[in-house]
Amino acid sequence: MRALVTGASGKTGRAVTAALAGRGVPVRAVIRPESDHEGVCREAGAADVARVDLGSGAGLHAAFEGVDLVYHLAPNVDDREVEMAVRIARAAETAGVRRFGFHSVLHPAEATMPHHVRKHLAEKEVRDLFPGAVVIRPAAYQDNLVPAALAGKIAVPYSLDAPFTNVALADVAEVAAVVLTEEGHDSATYELVGPQTLTVREMAEIATEVLRRVVTVRQTPIEDWVSGPGAGLPARAREQLVAMFRSYAREGLTGRSHDLARVLGREPTTWAQTLTRLL
Repeated sequence: MRALVTGASGKTGRAVTAALAGRGVPVRAVIRPESDHEGVCREAGAADVARVDLGSGAGLHAAFEGVDLVYHLAPNVDDREVEMAVRIARAAETAGVRRFGFHSVLHPAEATMPHHVRKHLAEKEVRDLFPGAVVIRPAAYQDNLVPAALAGKIAVPYSLDAPFTNVALADVAEVAAVVLTEEGHDSATYELVGPQTLTVREMAEIATEVLRRVVTVRQTPIEDWVSGPGAGLPARAREQLVAMFRSYAREGLTGRSHDLARVLGREPTTWAQTLTRLL
């Protein structure tokens, strides 16, 4: 039994690779043809690496040779996401793949966030082509704020008091491994949210307590993000992330599902536990 993981060099792809490898599943990591990230994929546990252009499909046929399981992660904020999902699902169906996992996002039909809507459209296409596909809809990751918390300064371009049910990336990766390797998940849709509803301000307070040092928090103007961290992104990607930040500022990103605990068979990881594991 061999698994194919697309987007394998990113943090989610590496986590899913590690979770599958931990279950004894050989993983073929898919990276871009020009990528120099083969090493990080192997460090995560990949048995081999395939170079595929998801935009054109070049290299896809060879990548699917001997593959039984697929977990598809699209490049972040990519306008071609739907066509990539179609290409991967069609290749999986043609190759006779047993199980297919599609990495979506919490509230994919949220019209104020264009990249969420693309996930929604991609879900439909995947299910049409591969009806047994499992759709995973994670909330924002707790892990996204870990580096800033460890540095003692959390700064975000949205309200500090908006609510979030952030989820641990390791929990999401474990679910991905479960649905690909265990029976009983065909055609399921799982919304993966963390066990707490917290604001960024509250996350900083918890981090201060857990890390035993002050973790400050501040809201930065979106314009500062655009001219700073977002400056190197393509214009379209930058615009869509700004739309996401504005949505976060209005209502945060929360869910009420208990899917995570049901699939894991345990309580999900809290923000404090995520931080404690780094000490």
